Amino acid sequence: MKILARDIPPRTVWALEQAGVHPLLARLFAARGVQAAAELDDGLAQLLPPAGLLGTREAALLLADAIGRQQRICVVADYDCDGATACAVALRGLRMLGAQQVSYLVPDRVVDGYGLTAAIAERVHQQGAQVLVTVDNGIASVDGVARAKALGMTVIVTDHHLPAATLPAADAIVNPNQPGCSFASKAMAGVGVMFYVLMALRAELRDRGAFADMAQPRLDSLLPLVALGTVADVVKLDANNRRLVAQGLRRIRAGHMPPGLGALFSAASRRAATASTFDFGFALGPRINAAGRLADMTIGIECLLTDDTLLADTLARQLDAINRERRDIETGMREHAMLLAEALFEEGTEPPPAVSVFDPDFHEGVVGIVASRIKDKLHRPSFVFAASSAPGHEHELKGSGRSIPGFHLRDALDLVAKRHPGVLIKFGGHAMAAGCTIALDDFEVFEQALAQVAQEWLDERTLTRQLETDGPLPVQFRHAETVDTLNSQVWGQGFAPPTFSEELEIVSQRLVGEKHLSLKLRHHGEMVDGIWFGHTEPLPAKVLLAYRLDINEWQGQRKLQFLVEGAQLPS
Repeated sequence: MKILARDIPPRTVWALEQAGVHPLLARLFAARGVQAAAELDDGLAQLLPPAGLLGTREAALLLADAIGRQQRICVVADYDCDGATACAVALRGLRMLGAQQVSYLVPDRVVDGYGLTAAIAERVHQQGAQVLVTVDNGIASVDGVARAKALGMTVIVTDHHLPAATLPAADAIVNPNQPGCSFASKAMAGVGVMFYVLMALRAELRDRGAFADMAQPRLDSLLPLVALGTVADVVKLDANNRRLVAQGLRRIRAGHMPPGLGALFSAASRRAATASTFDFGFALGPRINAAGRLADMTIGIECLLTDDTLLADTLARQLDAINRERRDIETGMREHAMLLAEALFEEGTEPPPAVSVFDPDFHEGVVGIVASRIKDKLHRPSFVFAASSAPGHEHELKGSGRSIPGFHLRDALDLVAKRHPGVLIKFGGHAMAAGCTIALDDFEVFEQALAQVAQEWLDERTLTRQLETDGPLPVQFRHAETVDTLNSQVWGQGFAPPTFSEELEIVSQRLVGEKHLSLKLRHHGEMVDGIWFGHTEPLPAKVLLAYRLDINEWQGQRKLQFLVEGAQLPS
């Protein structure tokens, strides 16, 4: 591992401090590209206007007409946290704006696969829907949209995934990544896109006089759900996304959120009053995702939709139990998958440029998580495949991949598809995460083809794990209050949580729980506790460590500790 310190422009730091920004935050923000304090204004008035998002006008007109005619609207969701929150935002928002007949349908990961298929369009039609709205999917559903249109339904696609060469023939498409869209925030999650559609719809209804005799509905009550889905989907937290997340966090900390979110905080033993992006990414998000991986995402969506606190508590406990089952399955799969991956190269040599593994006993709902674990350990683009459980597709494999910086996974799959026509039955995704379906007999072809693309695209620099940090921690900020200050901010993908690095003296070290390294460190002459989770190898007496700041609470005492993220050992 190579530990690098970010460049911190001193003039920008000075300007931010002069504008009243906390001195440490000024350094951190400047290192992440913030130029002026105005960029840190997370007020709702600073959100990019909906009119700039291509397709919102058309979608708003269609939905306003549907509400005026009291047509049946069905939302087709996705089975991850972004899809679940987008679905909940859609239903809550449409009902707030006057829709009387709104339902939803979420595909089954195993039986239906991803997106709006022709079969799902037929099920929506059988339910009597006249308007079909996709959330967090649909941009690649050419056949599904065509079938829905043939059945006489109005189709509105809201999505954020990268489009293929051919767009579906929907009545309206809202996606910041579609051709011709100049919207500045290309990184919005599916839930954010749906929230923007609702803002445009409210404006259209206002122009039609719908709120002449009543107060305009407050869509900001949906922001806690928008914040959760945005962080859980690991999209880049650009300025607009940070504002959406900050607004959601502010409401959650004040206790203003749907009962299901409060119940999820309780089930995860987290405090809503001090909610952070960490809670979204590592506590609430995984519990909702678990339903889509192992059971039925309807449980997750209903938890977010209900206003009954008792029902919310029951559903949150169900999600917590499913997540514990998911962790148990993942543990066994991860260990076996890692053995398969490490068998691809001899000890002491470098792993192949890309890693693909498969076992007939793997669970398809957990392949993405396991791929992420392999990627983290080997620092290689990694795919994990499981046998399809869908009826009639027993000879197919479903794979999920995770990538490293410098390797665009979806583009790589596109090149594999061009070089080996027919091998990829279907595929899609983003730069850092993607999925595909292949025939069982084509696994070796895929494995070699992906490795070949990685061999061509990756070099020694990108194949070397690098950890960007914020340099040494100034000693005056080495206290528990600093952690509270940092946790009050919005950090995440593209706006990395603060990580510090410097050479530290290892005073003592011991294993705890047989798999974690507990440390006593000397920082500027004073002792600090440290912990390196999942690491068992002893460290030299002095070493360059990268670490985050954390609070260890024990018997009412709050003590600062360093969470070690990595070490640059002498070569």
